[in-house]
Amino acid sequence: MTAKMDRIDEAAGNASGRWAFAALIGGNVALSLGAMLVRLADTGPTASAFWRMTIALPLILLFAWRESGGKAPPRPAMLIAAIAGIFFALDLATWHIGILHTKIANATLFGNCASLLLVLWGVFLTRTLPRGWQALAVLLAFAGSALLMGQSYEMSSDYLLGDLLSLLAGVLYTCYVILMQRVRGTLAPWTALGIASVVCVPVLLGTALALGEAIAPRDWTPLILLALTSQVVGQGLMIWSLPRFSPLVLGLTLLIQPAIAALAGWLMFDERLGAVDIFGGMLVGAALVLIRLPSRRAAPI
Repeated sequence: MTAKMDRIDEAAGNASGRWAFAALIGGNVALSLGAMLVRLADTGPTASAFWRMTIALPLILLFAWRESGGKAPPRPAMLIAAIAGIFFALDLATWHIGILHTKIANATLFGNCASLLLVLWGVFLTRTLPRGWQALAVLLAFAGSALLMGQSYEMSSDYLLGDLLSLLAGVLYTCYVILMQRVRGTLAPWTALGIASVVCVPVLLGTALALGEAIAPRDWTPLILLALTSQVVGQGLMIWSLPRFSPLVLGLTLLIQPAIAALAGWLMFDERLGAVDIFGGMLVGAALVLIRLPSRRAAPI
């Protein structure tokens, strides 16, 4: 009887893990559409980030209220989530500005330098190096990213500012993910995202006004789609998935975004996508399959 119950529990755990990984992939797919929608918005770049958060906020707060039953979360966890919100606001501001000064593939790839930083963070935390399938997944993922970057990047002063801002955004996003992963041990997903979002809104509005950007849009469609895909679906699935995976897995799945963004840039803005780009995207896809396979015990460092 006990053995049967153990098998049932193991099967339930495997099913839960598959759903969690699917949510992580889905969140990254939704987030990968963000750069294209920012390019289509007719407001300033920071203003589009403000509307992304503001339009999504009522829905996020409703979900947060339903999952918490109206109970106030612990203050220490609220403080961490609020600090995470500041990092996220700065990430969005720098990344949205960067999108308008470089190619979509560049902005998304440099903005997702968090993939490498999270892998390094995981190595630092565990004091172990990836081995077996995990090591191969890391090699394939970064080889694919290097191919994507090498093909999409052009040595031009026109792109330098956008690339540097996107790189800074990636560093800020890494801090956001680490803080949100930490707080998710205490806060439910929509509650954590709701607190961070509330903090984001005034920071982004103040930044947009200080930069003299156009705030009110003429066409709301890109902004509504940005809020629903990037914030509600993308961030919602990401935050729900965070405590279920190591920084290594989280980092590698972020590489979905530049692969899909490169395809979107090709289809929507005629940003060339060649055979090498496609091969790089296939390497990233292979890495995502391998990272879910069992690995030999990691080597301590």
